[in-house]
Amino acid sequence: MTISELLKTSAAYLKEKGSATPRLDAELLLAEVLGASRIELYTNFDKPLNSGEIDHFRELVRRRAALEPVAYILGRSYFRNLTLKVSRSVLVPRPETEIVVDAALRFLMERDWQRQPRVLDLGTGSGAIAISVLAGFPQAQVTAADLSAEALGIAKENARTAGFDGNIEFLLSDFFEMIDPMETFDLIVSNPPYISEEEWPQLPPDVRDFEPRQALYGGPDGLDSYRRLAAEAPQYLRPGGCLIIEIGYRQGDQVRELFAGAGMFGQFDIDQDYAGNDRVAVACRDAMTA
Repeated sequence: MTISELLKTSAAYLKEKGSATPRLDAELLLAEVLGASRIELYTNFDKPLNSGEIDHFRELVRRRAALEPVAYILGRSYFRNLTLKVSRSVLVPRPETEIVVDAALRFLMERDWQRQPRVLDLGTGSGAIAISVLAGFPQAQVTAADLSAEALGIAKENARTAGFDGNIEFLLSDFFEMIDPMETFDLIVSNPPYISEEEWPQLPPDVRDFEPRQALYGGPDGLDSYRRLAAEAPQYLRPGGCLIIEIGYRQGDQVRELFAGAGMFGQFDIDQDYAGNDRVAVACRDAMTA
């Protein structure tokens, strides 16, 4: 069979099995098998493949037909300008989370730092946010925490690959649990779990059945993480410091109320994602707050 024939038949098969992007999936998997780029597939459409290549490709297609995410099949994903190792121990990084990084870098770049700013990434997962913040603002001192030892191992490997293994402190911690209570940070960033009980059954199967539940499920109403952050973050934020967190697209008003109730944040803003939905909350302590 040729590249063209394989792509056509496998894309039709994946569509039948429920893939939302069957042609793209087929191209990514075949490019992996051949060690080629997607462009090279198109420039070699009529190239026949040997039986070993076809068997390998069909095995990967079977995994995708079972709705395993392509990123897990390939063992990598892409975030901003990073190529990140991923496994089922971490979420697959998504474009929406780049808005957290954008807001974090804007915060860091708009200030005239007289010292090295300290950044804490809670629930770092693959390390996507922590590494991207450091790549965009190398002067920062970054701590990345996660409650999963497996996730921390992947984050460390990604930091090493990106050339930042000596610039990030990694900490096994459930939110602030293992953070020294005397430590403070200029910026805390997080993509915490925020899927509610009602939303859980509605998640795409390739998310619900494969990605780590502890990184997705935010309690019955999806707000458990934000309650913890609103209550605990002020102790660890320096005056003038900001907490920048991803939120569900319907949670803006509720998160705003939670942080208003905490009484420690003089500024609260919400940034929208590329579809115009609420996506990132920015809560800052007043610079004069003791």
